[in-house]
Parts: sequence; C-alpha cells; structure tokens
Amino acid sequence: MIHVRSLDEISLDQSWLTIGVFDGVHRGHQEIIRRLTTGAHLARTQAAVLTFWPHPATVLGDGKVKCLSTADERADLLSALGVDAVITYPFDAATAGTSAENFVGQLHRHLQFRRLLIGYDFALGKDREGDAARLSELGGVFGYEVEVVPALSDESGVISSTAIRKLVATGDVSAAANLLGHLYSLHGPVVPGDARGRELGFPTANIQCPTEKILPANGIYACWAWLEGQRLPAAINVGVRPQFHSGATHPLVEAYILDFDRNIYGADVRLDFVRRIRDEMRFPFVSDLIEQIHHDVRQIRQVLAAESPR
Repeated sequence: MIHVRSLDEISLDQSWLTIGVFDGVHRGHQEIIRRLTTGAHLARTQAAVLTFWPHPATVLGDGKVKCLSTADERADLLSALGVDAVITYPFDAATAGTSAENFVGQLHRHLQFRRLLIGYDFALGKDREGDAARLSELGGVFGYEVEVVPALSDESGVISSTAIRKLVATGDVSAAANLLGHLYSLHGPVVPGDARGRELGFPTANIQCPTEKILPANGIYACWAWLEGQRLPAAINVGVRPQFHSGATHPLVEAYILDFDRNIYGADVRLDFVRRIRDEMRFPFVSDLIEQIHHDVRQIRQVLAAESPR
C-alpha cells in the first residue's frame, strides 16, 4: 500500500475511491472499505481512500478534536483491510471553502476514479453542498458512479466515531472495542520517569502518547503491550498519581509489563486497551497501594487470559 499526503504524489487510473475522515476505522467504516476493496479488486483496479488531517471539526468547530487514530495509524488500519492507496489530504480553511465541483475535479485529475463509495450522511465541499445527489450529478460530468453505503447499526444505535470517542473518554474501552471492531490503542516511545514504580516493586514504562489522541479516563486498565512484534500482558495506569502528589497537570500513561524487566527507553510501545479495572485513587498508606496493585495484577491476568482475540 502507498500512503501520500499530497495529490501531487499520486497518479491512478480507473480507481475506485471512498472519501471520509474514517477516524478509528470502526465497523461502519469497515463495511464501506469491504465493498470498496472487493469491488475494485474484482474489477482489477486499485482501491483508494482519501481521508483528512487534521479532523475537519478542528478547523470548522470551536476547538481541537482529540482523535481515535493518527493519520499513520489510520493508514495502517486501512492497509490491513486491503486498501491499495491512502491519501491523507490536509484540511484547512482553503479546503473547507472549495466547492464540491472543484474538489471532485481535482481528485479526478489525479485518481481517475470511476466509482465513488460514500457513507449515508457524507457531504463535502463548501457548506457541505456535495451530498449524494450533488456528487451523483457531478459523476455525469466526470464519468464516475456513486454508491451510497447505509449506516451500520447495532443494539446501541448507529455506529459512529463520535460515540466511540465518548466511550474512550469515559474509560469504557471494552464497549469502544465492540464498536471499533478492534481494541483501542495508544502508542509512543518510552521516556524516562521518576522510577517511582520500580521503588514499589512494579517497574513501569512511561509512554509518550501523541497529543492528538484521546486518552482513556484516569484509571487502571488491562492491556496488551506490543514491543518489537511481541504481545505482552500489561497493567496500565492513566492518571496523575495522586498517591505521591506528582504535580502532574496532564494524565501520564504508565505501563507495568507483567513478567518483564528490561531497559526499553526509546523503544516504541503500542498499548491495546482491553478493560478498565478501577479508578485511580489515593490510599492511606503506600503499603495499601502496593497491596492493591498486587490485587490489580491478579485481576488483569484473569481478564487477559479470558480475552478473545480481535
């Protein structure tokens, strides 16, 4: 798969295309991608996805949107679904002010798409004028067909990135995983900390996570830690460590990788969140905290042992 950040870096012929933010590449997105890749590959052509960064709501709304996936993570998820080309298009005020006709014309010059798949509520262009009807009209001009993919719903309603972001923000990572179709993850380099965990007998790796990503609510989580291609069980603390008055104003992400004791400073670690175990809290004595951590670790082992692969 190729991943580019400018249309000037790509030239396709007779491709199939879908356009959207695809934050998190959840189960609803996966249905669109499944139809895209299946159809394109049966037609012996390339399946392309155009997505945007930063999130359009960051430009059009009142503040920065914390996302479920970075641009690179999104591209990796799409690649795993069989997509041949991902274009991460820069979304700014100029993009927001471009008419649907001009934007589609620009895309068609570079991608020569003959089929465009869109979600049920998709629209692009200035004032969202490029809805399904308008895009179909433009298809007659540029020579492509439009396929609208219905919303995917479950017992909780229509699956959406907005709903999943709310679940992650409240710590309900297991419910978020059900809607995503995969575990919610954070990843980043291991950076030096204050060695407090080692003093307690539970050495932790401090993960420097991308600022664009949503952090789960403060608390203790059962996770899988991926290091150098190996999946390892881990207990994760997201929070400000109230036991030690750390003075942290932003949550820290600390991973205690079970049955593991290596210096991994600088290594990239991915954390797949399985379940929230409890709130972060302050205990009367440090000995009480240590006893609780032992209990947490036993519970996390049980949770991970019972987890079905995703």
